[in-house]
Amino acid sequence: MTLSVPRPGADEYSPFYESYISKVPTDSDPALELTAQLESVPSLLAGVDETRAGYRYAPEKWSIKEVIGHLSDSERVFSYRMLRVARADTTPLPGFDENEFMKRAGFDSRTLKSILAEFIAVRASTLALVRSMDPDAWERRGTASGKTISARALLYIIPGHVEHHLGVLRQRYGVGQT
Repeated sequence: MTLSVPRPGADEYSPFYESYISKVPTDSDPALELTAQLESVPSLLAGVDETRAGYRYAPEKWSIKEVIGHLSDSERVFSYRMLRVARADTTPLPGFDENEFMKRAGFDSRTLKSILAEFIAVRASTLALVRSMDPDAWERRGTASGKTISARALLYIIPGHVEHHLGVLRQRYGVGQT
């Protein structure tokens, strides 16, 4: 499914999110990027065995398993925000501390395969939500973490956030390198 959702303007999100939004190619459909990541994420991780999945590039840094688990946690939060904003709910939405989430997530006690399956399930849910939205929904704005955000900004943030972390996995963890 192709969507015609223009790139969000700078007034539709906190400057913090620019680095994620900028990772979505300007000539790309963010829904197609979401779909493509259903293949690119498992493909990148295909060569990571369970022993390697617990690797941390430095003390106090997340393991590969935790990075993938973080993608699911964050996508749930971003998708929930997108739903609330798209439905014109003006209730201010709180922020979340990904490091606090990680302390209780238990990703290292699970298999990489199970964490990856969870990511795929979360992404399928996100795609179902995205495909259900009418054009007006993308224009709506709400408040999250004390800042204005639009539904369409969240649509771009989700795949951009994943691309950010895939880059970290490649560069700092050596994932995908032969």
